[in-house]
Amino acid sequence: MSIPFISAEEAATYIKNGDNVALSGFTASGTPKLVPNAIAERAKSFHDKGEPFRINLYTGASTNEFVDGALTNASAIAKRAPYQGTPATRKSVNSGEIDFYDPHLSHMSQDMRYGFIGDIDVAIVEVTEMNPSGEVILGAGLGMTPTIVKLAKKVIIEYCSCYRTSFRGFHDNYVPLDPPHRREIPIYKPSDRIGSTVLQIDPKKIIGVVPSNESESVKSFTQLNDTTRAIGRNVASFLASEMKAGRIPREFLPIQSGVGNVANAALYGLNENDDIPRFEMFTEVVQDAVTDLMENGKCSFASTCALAFSDETMLHFMDNINFYRNKLLMRPGEISNHPEIVRRLGLIAMNTALECDIYGNVNSTHVNGTYMMNGIGGSGDFCRNAYLSIFLCPSIQKGGALSAIVPMVTHVDHSDHSVKVIVTDQGVADLRNKAPMQRARTIIENCVHPDYKQLMWDYLKICGHGHMPHNLRAAFALHQTFQELGDMRLTDFSKFE
Repeated sequence: MSIPFISAEEAATYIKNGDNVALSGFTASGTPKLVPNAIAERAKSFHDKGEPFRINLYTGASTNEFVDGALTNASAIAKRAPYQGTPATRKSVNSGEIDFYDPHLSHMSQDMRYGFIGDIDVAIVEVTEMNPSGEVILGAGLGMTPTIVKLAKKVIIEYCSCYRTSFRGFHDNYVPLDPPHRREIPIYKPSDRIGSTVLQIDPKKIIGVVPSNESESVKSFTQLNDTTRAIGRNVASFLASEMKAGRIPREFLPIQSGVGNVANAALYGLNENDDIPRFEMFTEVVQDAVTDLMENGKCSFASTCALAFSDETMLHFMDNINFYRNKLLMRPGEISNHPEIVRRLGLIAMNTALECDIYGNVNSTHVNGTYMMNGIGGSGDFCRNAYLSIFLCPSIQKGGALSAIVPMVTHVDHSDHSVKVIVTDQGVADLRNKAPMQRARTIIENCVHPDYKQLMWDYLKICGHGHMPHNLRAAFALHQTFQELGDMRLTDFSKFE
């Protein structure tokens, strides 16, 4: 059948107020750009007439200013899941304008198939190749795409021509069976292929194709500084020592790494440590550092959900695509993050924290327990099931006025039951086989900044007895002091004795 080319503006007319809209991609990678902007303009035109127009938006992970930024600024989002990362969206979530809920990324596709979300009215999908039968080659990120094109009543295609060469062969499209028919997912090493390199979309569902030449518009990460370098060195030294002790096999184990500057620094730390052997990755996102790891021979293969490269690194990748063709594989998020595979492969999982407490509980999402930052992402998928679950953070922020290690976290995303190792620029706290008070002493001795060590010991002195001792009047004293005086170091625990 013939599938018509249409404008983004025409495509947007098929989106109605109250629709459930799902997008391809994972982070900015593989995310449609033109149609979401056109939907934002459509929302503005409705609002100018005093008419309602808001959609429920579901994506593989965060997006970018093309999607979350534009739609939020147009007041066009009613409900959002599972992850967001633009300043405007964050503000609207925290003000209550957007109803945001935060599931694990591995759950999102199956929740859709289980019917927990309701019908998907429209799926908007970025592709880099297609034919009239609806067979497509996706772009730099998969996210939930195989599921949303199957469930959606209508599909809009954004045909992106910005890439210099084809992504053909880089995808492994696979959707697991649902209960009671579910079987094992047969991935036994990161390079195992189990799905199709192409994705079939029912052509009868496709409204039209919108031509696009927009890049992902991802900026390069901040350059390494003394703090992030120290975190990277500490991670690498710890893993090298674990291998020497026989707790990590000599052939090493696959690496999972989260998103952001600190996670990127940890990968560079592995690259620079000669005691770390060649390794593979099984992760949700591949960042700029991975290209260096591969070109230096440190990383031999990476399975991921998305190529979250800066625009500069993406151009480098495209110019050298034949080098990477047998070294990278993109999968849907429910496969890249699947607990079954994480447990089977024995991943070393490295994710970032907003704050950790002295017993090993981790807050990844909420500032002061109240204000959403981005979302839990895939960190819960990996943390609970990894061979080693490692959390990374600088020991201090805001010039030392804020400690990332606190008596009690203001929100718990990852409990002490799952967190095995905490790493800061100060050192490494190995929490395995330790009771709560042993964990507290280990974290204070190894991970807390010198400006805060005595404060943490002072807190423990006023906690009394119990399995995990706390003084509930003082547990959030550091946070309260920061709110009132702007510096946690001014906390005085003596008034709680």
